[in-house]
Amino acid sequence: MAIIILNKGAKMFLRIFLFLVGFGLTIVGGLYIISYMNLMTIGYNFKEYVNFIIRRIECFYAVIGLILITLTIYLPGGNKHELYL
Repeated sequence: MAIIILNKGAKMFLRIFLFLVGFGLTIVGGLYIISYMNLMTIGYNFKEYVNFIIRRIECFYAVIGLILITLTIYLPGGNKHELYL
């Protein structure tokens, strides 16, 4: 198993990259969730709508994106006395 050692700059770029990927996934997943709301106009009730979207993989992109964003914001990194931006 290879251990990759990153310096401070590379760690920050990795966090920014993962944040942006998470943001993009959240946008795509949210777009699908909102667009599938049109099913309610053709007679689906809310329970059937939720049952439909939890079975679609593209709707899980929103959840995966939110998890990535949360991890990149709240996981500690750097020094104790460093200002996290």
